[in-house]
Amino acid sequence: MLLAIHPENPQPRFIQQAVEVLRNGGVIIYPTDTLYAFGCDPFNTKAVERVSQLKGMRMKDARFALVCCDLSDASKFVKSLDTATFRMLKTALPGPFTFILPASRETPKLLKVHRDTIGIRIPDHKITQQIVEALGHPLMSGSLPDDDDEVEAYTDPEVIYERFGKQVDLVIDGGPGHIEPSTVIDLSRGEPEVLREGAGDSSIILQ
Repeated sequence: MLLAIHPENPQPRFIQQAVEVLRNGGVIIYPTDTLYAFGCDPFNTKAVERVSQLKGMRMKDARFALVCCDLSDASKFVKSLDTATFRMLKTALPGPFTFILPASRETPKLLKVHRDTIGIRIPDHKITQQIVEALGHPLMSGSLPDDDDEVEAYTDPEVIYERFGKQVDLVIDGGPGHIEPSTVIDLSRGEPEVLREGAGDSSIILQ
């Protein structure tokens, strides 16, 4: 199903429709402030495995993020943050960043496949924020595509639907997507390390 949701004024009934798909173990494709992404309930093993298969990855090699609605929500899934780290997150989020942080016990085990860390995203996108808020817990997220040659094609929700419509349960049309992924910053080992430069300007938080 292809479902058009207004990016600035998301229709509540359509947000609820997406949430019901997630609660029933479905996989969606949804817009963020960077690329369109696969999303599912991180506590549903079969759904997580489906996303891994769609990305052509083995679970042990997958690197998925938890999409949270705010820092309070995110704090449940990471170990205690020092003041400097909290300030950095507060400066950057919501925004086009993924932060790698030490995972807490609350983090779904399937997502803690690399050194007990987890990627945390808080996109600056109303559709994403409202889906996560209505779901009541974070969304597991994996951007598409992985092939740089296809990025531009996947800014168009109709092209995305043609490619993946039969493999996922719902594709949300939130308007044209972007061509840059999030900037990834590893905060799990003390000094911040930029693992990938993307849409977020790392210089504003690493001064």
